[in-house]
Amino acid sequence: MDLRRTIFLFAFFMAALGVNAQKDIAVQYNTWYMYFGNHRLSDQFGLHTEYQWRRHEWVDTWQQSLMRVGLDYYVTENSMLTAGYGWIESFPYGEQPIAATFTEHRIWQQWVINQRVGRFYVNHRYRLEQRFLEQPGTDDYVFRQRARYRLMAILPLGQRELKDHSFFLSAYAEPFISFGKGVDANILGQNRLYLALGYRISPQVNFQLGYLNQYIVKADGQRHERNHDLQVGLTYNLDLRR
Repeated sequence: MDLRRTIFLFAFFMAALGVNAQKDIAVQYNTWYMYFGNHRLSDQFGLHTEYQWRRHEWVDTWQQSLMRVGLDYYVTENSMLTAGYGWIESFPYGEQPIAATFTEHRIWQQWVINQRVGRFYVNHRYRLEQRFLEQPGTDDYVFRQRARYRLMAILPLGQRELKDHSFFLSAYAEPFISFGKGVDANILGQNRLYLALGYRISPQVNFQLGYLNQYIVKADGQRHERNHDLQVGLTYNLDLRR
């Protein structure tokens, strides 16, 4: 895995986003409360569970409700494939609200690779999503597809190894690329930059308190959002093999 090539690719995406950004940018503040779990059922299989309670203006109103479940397959201890289903409810919020609340049914697949680079624990996540978006007021859905790549790095604080009862820094960048039929002017539909302080209780449990800079390009390509999101996250992985 060529880390320098990956970083260059990210720089290209960031530059492309900056060049194409329009002046109609809504700046908003949200809070996401999140739970993640990958529960080991056997040496090869596991269950992914996830829920995100996303609120606009800190906690005042709904932004989004997101639930995911999936089946994990451990190729090796450092490589995992997952396929699953997501249920998402999106709400009108902010300066550029959607017309009405709508439901999205999402099928997703991903490949996660873990590696060490010096003191850093590096995580690559490649994800494909097939999205079925409800059209409010009708029984119809539109179909959209996108690809996501997240590069995450974790740095233990005060020590070389990530140990129990210790703090760490976590950072990631993730562009969202739309493709296929129905893509309008927002091929690069979203970009995320994240930085957090984490505390590891055990290999199965950690907390993170972080900041997400979420840049969204709407379907018309003219309206954009820059969301400043406070993220409160809990990871709790169960090992059910014993």
